[in-house]
Amino acid sequence: MQHFNQCLLKNKLLSILSLALICSCHSQHNEPPVFKNDSSQQALLAQALPKGELDKYHSAIEQILNKSLLRGSFNGAILVAKNGNVIYEKYVGLQDPRKKNADSITAETPFQIASTGKTMTSAAILKLWQEGKLSLDDNVTKYFPGFPYEGITVKTLLDHRSGLPNYLYYIEKGEWDRKKQATNTDILNTLVNWKPAKAANADRRFQYCNTNYVLLALIVEKVSGLSYPEFMKQNIFEPLGMKNTFVISLGEQAAHMQSFQANNSLWSLDFSDGPYGDKNIYSTPRDLLLWDRALSDGRVVNEKTLEAAYTPYSNEKPGIHNYGLGWRMLDYPSGKKVIYHNGHWHGFNSAFARLPDEDATIIIISNRHNNGVYSTAKKLYEVFGNYNGKVEEGEE
Repeated sequence: MQHFNQCLLKNKLLSILSLALICSCHSQHNEPPVFKNDSSQQALLAQALPKGELDKYHSAIEQILNKSLLRGSFNGAILVAKNGNVIYEKYVGLQDPRKKNADSITAETPFQIASTGKTMTSAAILKLWQEGKLSLDDNVTKYFPGFPYEGITVKTLLDHRSGLPNYLYYIEKGEWDRKKQATNTDILNTLVNWKPAKAANADRRFQYCNTNYVLLALIVEKVSGLSYPEFMKQNIFEPLGMKNTFVISLGEQAAHMQSFQANNSLWSLDFSDGPYGDKNIYSTPRDLLLWDRALSDGRVVNEKTLEAAYTPYSNEKPGIHNYGLGWRMLDYPSGKKVIYHNGHWHGFNSAFARLPDEDATIIIISNRHNNGVYSTAKKLYEVFGNYNGKVEEGEE
């Protein structure tokens, strides 16, 4: 753990040397940010925690986990950090829990992070926006001629306000062979050719929909000229040192960790396992902490772009829940805010939460179905501050 914290500190120092341009503003028309030198902006440097403080946090986290998630059949990985310092890290179980002689889960074991990967798809789009290669106001017909739904923009895909039908549901009602994995292009073609009924008019209300992020991955490919897996590798994973993070494509699931039901039965694959962008990113807790740190110090997108991602866009109903551009958020009555994105795909469960006030990061991932991942992650918020509210279920 000490060596890993030293590596994070090294990455921070390198980012300070390289971070010279800071974004100055966003317009109301979703124009690319304008850059300028700004000496008042400084990269955040992770400060080593005093041993007494580290021990206090570690003990509090351990007490919560021993009374909740670790009392049951948890099979996965947990990492909690403060100011970029790992204060708790644990790996439990086997990569294939059916086999007593299977490989143990370690710090280098990649898990499918399911919808937590939407934060990375969003970052890819926002990076292209920041570079002036697309506009958030672009109508999707610019990228998909003949697209039959009106008024849908890149932004309404990002914030789940497109009103598009969810391919997870309408394809099963169509003529698609459930055992045949679909591609992202297949999903686009079913929208164009089948024209399934939309869930709502564009930008009328929030409607979480995996179709949005399947299309965003295709837009990344159209704009960059690279496949989505290759773009993510070249522009995000490799530059950030995320050595155990990658995107899987059609038919590659069997070569990587698979997921299991609570009784250890293998979760069967189907048509929906093919597309990426909405899921199909594999990662580790340590790589996700590198991701978290890179977001904090501007090595993914700049500060103003990240502010746009963290802005709540669905305000029709009062409440603490909202969604930005690829991120969920909780705005508590106490004034506390949580930026997070859970994931749930088959037997994979993932929780990834950032507590900005305390600069704390909570990461839990599992490959044996366990809804306790989400409730436990929320209990851990209380280690760092006075949070309150109802326990989240397995929302993605």
